[in-house]
Amino acid sequence: MDRDQAPAYGPAYQLIRTKKRKKTISLSIARNGDVIIRAPFHLPLQSIEAFFRDKRSWIRKKLSETSRCIDRSIARAFVSGDLFPYLGEYYPLEIVGPADSHPPLFFAHERFYLNEKYRPRARDLFISWYKEQAREKIRERVQFYSSRMLLCPDRQKITSARHQWGGCSSRNTLTFTWRIVMAPLPVIDYLVVHELAHIREKNHSTNFWKIVQETLPSYPASKTWLKTRGHLLDL
Repeated sequence: MDRDQAPAYGPAYQLIRTKKRKKTISLSIARNGDVIIRAPFHLPLQSIEAFFRDKRSWIRKKLSETSRCIDRSIARAFVSGDLFPYLGEYYPLEIVGPADSHPPLFFAHERFYLNEKYRPRARDLFISWYKEQAREKIRERVQFYSSRMLLCPDRQKITSARHQWGGCSSRNTLTFTWRIVMAPLPVIDYLVVHELAHIREKNHSTNFWKIVQETLPSYPASKTWLKTRGHLLDL
C-alpha cells in the first residue's frame, strides 16, 4: 500500500494506492471529514481526478451529514488526549498538575499543556491562545502579500466571527476570524489574498478573481478546503 504525500489542504482528498486493487476504485469519508480515495497502484491520476469530480455531489451531501454529526458531538471535555488544530495539524492536549509553575495554557514540543486548576476556563484560554497566534500570523502574511500586490490596507483586526472568515471594509480595514489560524497555511494565505484583493475590487467580479489568481494560482484548492472542511475550525 502506498499513501500519496499530498498536502493536507488539497486536492481535497487523501489518495491511498494499493497493489492489491486491480481495477476497482473506492471513495469514503472519515469521521473527521477527510475524503479518502483508494485506487489501484498504477491507475493514472487523471482517472482518479475524473472519478473525484463525478462524486462531488455525493461528497457534498455526506460532508453536510458529517458536519451535523460533529456539531452535535463537538462539546470538548478538555482532557488529556483531546486533539486541537493549529495551522492544519492536530496536536494533543496534556493536563499537568495544579502545582506546576508553567502558564495556565501553553504549546511546546508539538503538544498543548493545560494546568489542571485552570481546566474550568479551558475554552476561554484556548480562544485567547488562538487569537494571539492569529494576530501574529495574519500580520506576517498581510505584510508579505500586501508588498507583493502593491496594496496598503488600513489595519487588521481579529474577530470571533463564526460564519465569516474575513472581510474588507470601505476604508480597507481587513478583518479575520481567529478560527482561521487552525487551517493550513495555504488556506490562510488564500483568505489574506482574497481580502487584500477587495481593496481594489469591492465585489467578486471577474477582475477580482483575476487579481487573486495572479497572486495565488493555487487558490482553488484552498477555496475547496474551506468549503469542505471549514466547519471543523472550531472549539
